[in-house]
Amino acid sequence: MENEQKIIRLLNSQPPGVVFLSSWLTENGYSTQLLNRYKKSNWIYSVGTGAWMRKGDQPTYQGAIYALQQQANLNIHPGGKTALSLLGKTHYLELLTKQITLFGGGEEKLPAWFLKYNWGVNVNYFSSSFLPSSIGLQTVEQGAFSLSISNPVRALMECLFLTPKKQDIIECYELMEGLNNLRPKQVNELLEACTSVKVNRLFLYMAEKAGHDWFKYINLEKIDLGRGKRSLVKDGVYISKYQITVPRPLENHE
Repeated sequence: MENEQKIIRLLNSQPPGVVFLSSWLTENGYSTQLLNRYKKSNWIYSVGTGAWMRKGDQPTYQGAIYALQQQANLNIHPGGKTALSLLGKTHYLELLTKQITLFGGGEEKLPAWFLKYNWGVNVNYFSSSFLPSSIGLQTVEQGAFSLSISNPVRALMECLFLTPKKQDIIECYELMEGLNNLRPKQVNELLEACTSVKVNRLFLYMAEKAGHDWFKYINLEKIDLGRGKRSLVKDGVYISKYQITVPRPLENHE
């Protein structure tokens, strides 16, 4: 009876569709031996070393990220275009093209079981500390649970962080054009905390070029814009105000 109550507690401890991490299970009193017994009894099944699912549940990348956030206390989250897609801020339906972009802290890595499992999407993961992990996040409902993802400001900054090699810069600007209702206080907080001069200069250049009303309320004094000229491309257009050379098609973009 005690064992039966324990497995029922386990099965009810997480929302449907969520992965159970072995590390979290061990902390909560479920030994490897006990988990193997549950597996033999067809209560749970393995989705890789260190990760389990309830029988009848189908794993999704969202349920796996929820486990990393809530059970492992990692800062790994959907960011960049994926976050903007989840927030309905982009017509570049990235999620429908089977691509997802995840960001994590500078020292954080995706576990082997996550990398090896076929989630049905291409996972692009970037670990970086150009922004603090504690700011610029919001929650979004994903069925039976909520995921922590980048808010629109952070998401666009993550796109700019990847440009020009891993993210098209014209696409970044078109995404910026759609962000016409950002809160200046939120924008300032992230720009002040950002350690990437490239991201800060590009963000401000694009926001001003897009003519957003909120731009005039941005306080530039505490934002690190670095010193000296920066160039994203050869033979581009030099923007003297932000000391950055951008592709000609971007400067000419109407």
